[in-house]
Amino acid sequence: MTKILYAKDYVDKKMGRLIEKVKKLKSKPILSTIRVGDDYGSIAYEKGIKKTADKLGVDVDSNEFKEDVMEDEVIERIKKLNDDEKVGGIIIFRPLPENFDEEKISLAIDPKKDVDCMHPINRARVFSGDVSGFTPLAPKAAYELLKFYGYELRGKDTVIINHSNVVGKPLMMYLLRDLATVTICHVGTVDLKKHTRSAEIIFTAMGRAETLDASYFNEDAIVIDIGTSKNSEGKYRGDLDEKSVKGKIKAYSPVPGGIGSITNLLLIENVINFYE
Repeated sequence: MTKILYAKDYVDKKMGRLIEKVKKLKSKPILSTIRVGDDYGSIAYEKGIKKTADKLGVDVDSNEFKEDVMEDEVIERIKKLNDDEKVGGIIIFRPLPENFDEEKISLAIDPKKDVDCMHPINRARVFSGDVSGFTPLAPKAAYELLKFYGYELRGKDTVIINHSNVVGKPLMMYLLRDLATVTICHVGTVDLKKHTRSAEIIFTAMGRAETLDASYFNEDAIVIDIGTSKNSEGKYRGDLDEKSVKGKIKAYSPVPGGIGSITNLLLIENVINFYE
């Protein structure tokens, strides 16, 4: 029987701990968000963050700019938020306008308030193998959900289907820290099934809805689905064809109800930790 790794129990447990932590703080935590333009994905993401923050007793300070804003004006706002001792975290929604220098924007954030891990200093720390500070949220969520269900990584053959700086590479650092054997697959991988069928734990973040059916895995496979995209019916689903794999693999995390439920919680946790 295939086990479904729902995030609800993890979320409920962590949320309870964070609520108690906030109650003990001397001041109410504040997350400042910066959004340029009206990108639908950014607006939806911000809405989700506000919902989670409200449950935890954290304020969200929204800083919205029109699409034609000057880059320097946004940087000045970032610097102002850096200097505001009441603000415990800053997140900048992407995509930014094409004429913006994203690296310049990233460098403007105080590394101590960089809760989304955009600053080069924080990214370099992650890629050197130190995942104790700020890290990209999706890989951390994937790692924490796997550990929550008691699965060990030491000595396990693992596959990550993604090699980006925000998912694949930082996730690799989490797995290597636990002494897993890691294979990274990407668009240049010739025979994906060859790698996934021999792996014990597979993390996928392709962004291709319901692509991976049972033929990609062995019966003992554990699949953590980080991907999110629209399927043929226009519904948001993960990379995994859940109907195909039920009863044919050991376990998987669902979409929705899996990794996406955790990321906002980890973001707000980063903000709360600033005040301790």
